[in-house]
Amino acid sequence: MSLRIVSLGKGIPAHRVSNDDLAAFIDTSDEWIRTRTGIESRYVCRDESLTDLATAAATEAIERAGLAPSDIDLVIGSTFEGDYLTPSLSCCVAERLGTQCPAFDLNAACTGFIFALEVAAGFVERQKAKRVLIVCAEMMSKHIDWHDRSTCVLFGDGSAAVIVEPGEALKYISISTSPNSEMLSLPVGTGNSPFVHHGKTKGFLAMEGQKVFKFAVNVGAVELSKAMSALGMTPEEIDYFVLHQANKRIIDSIRAKVGQPEEKFPMNIQRYGNISSVAIPLLLLEMWESDKLKSGDVLFLSAFGAGMTAGSCVIVWG
Repeated sequence: MSLRIVSLGKGIPAHRVSNDDLAAFIDTSDEWIRTRTGIESRYVCRDESLTDLATAAATEAIERAGLAPSDIDLVIGSTFEGDYLTPSLSCCVAERLGTQCPAFDLNAACTGFIFALEVAAGFVERQKAKRVLIVCAEMMSKHIDWHDRSTCVLFGDGSAAVIVEPGEALKYISISTSPNSEMLSLPVGTGNSPFVHHGKTKGFLAMEGQKVFKFAVNVGAVELSKAMSALGMTPEEIDYFVLHQANKRIIDSIRAKVGQPEEKFPMNIQRYGNISSVAIPLLLLEMWESDKLKSGDVLFLSAFGAGMTAGSCVIVWG
């Protein structure tokens, strides 16, 4: 294929919220949250804007690559919603960085990073861009009902950025949608238009938990089967399965389905909760920083999200 990952960066809010912090104002407990989700804490914005987090992640990725903002040919943002509906988050980040290249956002929910990789690969293959900055950033704290323990305990805020350039590391990539607008949704409302007879205010994230769980486990196994068939590989040849960090039970169920050892399934959900499209690149960054990733490691990345979107890729590290 067309690209390789050359650098990563992150932007995480300063304020950490533990399970005990949540138990102080909603009917829950640390034990209840841990046993059902694997989550111990999450980070939530207080004074930071999403542009602040995204710019911090992008700046770190650029500096680690030994590049300047002027070396970036395209900025792709992945987010539910930036600080503005328009301009896009990517345009706000580009302004802060001082880049002079095209910038746009996409929204594939939690699958956004995989979708962004697919888009970046197209630009690189057509030689329309040499270096692409992918910025995933989510402020889930403004989208959830903090009185609903079934959702508010799950999510966190943050950003992760990845720089890709031409290379042969991406061996396989697939994105898909199984259209369903009700299973996991976030209504935007109708504003105050005088022409709407039944206007609605902006709602909160709503999720049919059991249906999402079943979809996630099934699609994770299906995506792996598709990738292995396309490449003529077996799961034993994958060094790490880097899965969307939505729920530890989902990851454990996928692992049981594919019959691979626990050490091949890294997790950081215990520290961050679910940060939507940020989850996979943030986990990759932490694996890189801890020297867990070695040159030549074969990674299977897979995610699912509202829509219902799904995506996976096989990429060689280094």
